[in-house]
Amino acid sequence: MNMQEFAQPKVGNNTLRVQFPTVAANRILSAALLAILAVFVACDSNTPKTPEAKPQPKGPELLTARAAFQKVFIAARNYAADVKPFRIASTSTTDADGHDGKSAIWQASFASLLQHGVKPFIWSGSNAPDAPSRGVSPGNEDVYNPSNASTQIFDVAFLKVDSDQAFAVAQKHGGDKILEKDPSTPVIYVCDWNHNTNELVWHVIYGSTRDNAKLTVAVNASTGEFIRVEK
Repeated sequence: MNMQEFAQPKVGNNTLRVQFPTVAANRILSAALLAILAVFVACDSNTPKTPEAKPQPKGPELLTARAAFQKVFIAARNYAADVKPFRIASTSTTDADGHDGKSAIWQASFASLLQHGVKPFIWSGSNAPDAPSRGVSPGNEDVYNPSNASTQIFDVAFLKVDSDQAFAVAQKHGGDKILEKDPSTPVIYVCDWNHNTNELVWHVIYGSTRDNAKLTVAVNASTGEFIRVEK
């Protein structure tokens, strides 16, 4: 007996005929649904995927001397509580020319009577292949000799003039002509204590090193006054 042989329900005087799907119809319907699903899957697999964007390399971070000094001074105080600086210097890199008083690498060297040693600390914001890792890193410790002229410590309070201000002064005393003639000339900075005149001095150096400099201008690091052309 199939499903159609059952008594049909009546509505009024009319017989309501209900058609029940057969097994064959169910199979056809299932096959159709599977075919449609297969088409959607195929379309999805053929849709080209948007490649993920590669992270862009971070550019160099450039700081003036005083901004970089504050970063390394914290690390130096962890080395010894009594540390005092005796030199602040920038380094020429391929990704920073030192113009405007900013550099991607600064090194401050400190001396400690308690530790009987001197120790440099480096801040780096450079991407150059040979540059130190970004951030602050310590250098090698050496023995401190207070009578050594090259390690004459100074009080941080004397450092009132930043490297960008020293650069502006140097530009007025020959630096502008150097950069006008060769804009690719790097500029580096050295700040140390002059024991002969008892003053803190910025040496603004137009060149990659002090020895091959095209021009070096001395600027008072406390007042910002021009001192002299050293070379």
